Order: sequence, then C-alpha cells, then structure tokens
Amino acid sequence: MDIQSIQDLLTEHPILGRFDTASRELLVGCARNHHFGAGEMIQTEGDPADLVHVLRKGDVAIEIAAAHLAPVIVETVHGGDILGWGWLIPPYRTMYDARALTEVSCVSLDAACLRGKCDDNPMLGYQMFKYWLPHLAARFRAQRLQVVDLYGEGRD
Repeated sequence: MDIQSIQDLLTEHPILGRFDTASRELLVGCARNHHFGAGEMIQTEGDPADLVHVLRKGDVAIEIAAAHLAPVIVETVHGGDILGWGWLIPPYRTMYDARALTEVSCVSLDAACLRGKCDDNPMLGYQMFKYWLPHLAARFRAQRLQVVDLYGEGRD
C-alpha cells in the first residue's frame, strides 16, 4: 500500500483524524501496514515497545498473566482502537500481552520515530496529549473495571 493510502487511513481514523494535516504527515513517515493472523501474538509483556498499532480491522485480546494462572483477557480492542502505550514511558517496554483473536490489519507506527518526531515538533506531541490521551484514559478505566469484575466475582 502506498504512502497516500496510509495518509488516508490516518485521516479517517476517529482519533488521529483529529490531528492537523501537518502532524498526520509526520505520522505517515513512521508508518507501515501490518497484518497479524488469528492467534498470533502482537506483543508480549516486557518486550521493547517498538510499535504502536492503529487497528483498522480485527479483534485483539489484551491479556495479563501470572506464573500460576492461565492468561486472562482484561479487554478486547477492535478496529479504530490504538494498541500500545509503553512507547511513551521509559524504559519503553510493553505493559501487557496482546493476541489477535481474528485476522488483524493495522497501520503500525515505529515508536522511536514517533518519539523523535514528537520531540522535534511540539505541536505533534501536544496533539498526542490532547487527542490520544483521553482515549488511553478511557481504556485504562475499562481495563480496571474488567479486573474488578474478574476478581470481585463471588465476593459478598
């Protein structure tokens, strides 16, 4: 897929489409199309947070695991969501496992490229804060409520 197509995908995205045109063009320079098959691991907790995935199509399970427990799905994200936030916070490691539940198509942004462009262009960094952070906060809240439901079952 060509650069213009990625530009169009970002423009149509519910969050990134709110960025100004110049900022979206900066994002395109860090972007490539990516595909994951059903059941494929997209990221594993603790690995370097090298990519941010802008989901176009498909469903992804956000999982947490402990040594003595099987992985537990704490959230499922879909087309339109953004997967990955560990790229924002040193030491830039993924904070959870993510597994494709179905075929997943996404635009993946190189995290080092994105951080560099945010450092060089304060407007891009501000738009990340202004438009993406509320989405991220909503996702944290949803995950927290899911964990409360999961571990609160059976308690009186």
